[in-house]
Amino acid sequence: MGHGAQPPASGPNPQDRRTAHTKAVAIGAAAVVVVAAAVTGAVLLGRDGERTPPSASAGSAPAASSPAVSPTAPSATANPRTGDGPEPTVAGWKAVVNPDLGIAFDVPAEWALESPDWVSYVAEDDDPADTPLVAMKAPAVLKEKWCSSDDDRDGTVDDTPLASAGTRGNNGARSPAEAARADSANWVYGLYTQPDRKKVATGPVTSFTTDSGLTGSLVTSSSSGVQRRDKCDSDGKATTFAFETPDGDVVSWSFVGADGVREEVPDAAVREIARTVRLYADPSAS
Repeated sequence: MGHGAQPPASGPNPQDRRTAHTKAVAIGAAAVVVVAAAVTGAVLLGRDGERTPPSASAGSAPAASSPAVSPTAPSATANPRTGDGPEPTVAGWKAVVNPDLGIAFDVPAEWALESPDWVSYVAEDDDPADTPLVAMKAPAVLKEKWCSSDDDRDGTVDDTPLASAGTRGNNGARSPAEAARADSANWVYGLYTQPDRKKVATGPVTSFTTDSGLTGSLVTSSSSGVQRRDKCDSDGKATTFAFETPDGDVVSWSFVGADGVREEVPDAAVREIARTVRLYADPSAS
């Protein structure tokens, strides 16, 4: 049995919606992120990816305990986001930690790290409740202002990053393969092709083993033929690596980014990041 992002009990106030492309909502300690060209927002997730009620006090992190896993050696300076965490396994890279879920991975130095309480999700553009299709917690973002535009001419410039990567629990997923297929496809649909799912192509499920020995399923989805209505529109791609924890929970890591653009992240680089995914136990929780 896995764990996953649960939809908010009620959607944000309609006045929070800026355009069909971006949205900003802050709940509790969560920050706000615009992932790409689709409705996005932020909710506060607990250890299992479940939403912490909006009544949580501002500035407080969700109360949680990490899964029973072998801890990675902490470093006082390894993670600039939290001030502690595991050392990166790749020299010169940054360690990205989701301490509540118990997963860490590394990204190149030019990626920016969001806070552990920062959650990105995509929803249907016409869903007034903004029910998440898929989400990621404690993400890293590449080139947060890769493309900026005010396509709806409301005076607010919306920023689109080049790529993002993060982790989540997969509540209800029957297997890592199912989670990897669903998450990769939903990221591409939610950010790049909606309302047309036919433009999303999902590749085969392949077995994948990280450098730390985690074995699971890896799937890549991509879009083709996205209509460029606005300045920052592009095709997109997403790769999801899903696996079972020692507790039997299905969890996943996902990369999502623009495809077919000059600065796109090569698939080889995406897999290099995926290979660094590992279990992590927060030493402060012991």
